[in-house]
Amino acid sequence: MAIKNQVVNKVFNDLDAYRDWCRFEGKVFDEKALYKKDDPNWIAYQKYQGWVRSKARSAQRKFNQGN
Repeated sequence: MAIKNQVVNKVFNDLDAYRDWCRFEGKVFDEKALYKKDDPNWIAYQKYQGWVRSKARSAQRKFNQGN
């Protein structure tokens, strides 16, 4: 059964992504830290997400320059 409410669906998707990041980085996963701005793991996860977005933008610029 799929979740039809977009807000609830986003929370569960964010929780899954955060859990995966904690698992791969060897961090302690605590679902209470989701969206908590003062939690060190959440801060590190947000920095990682920013790095991923920046890397994707950089790759897109390099790809467009070749045309």
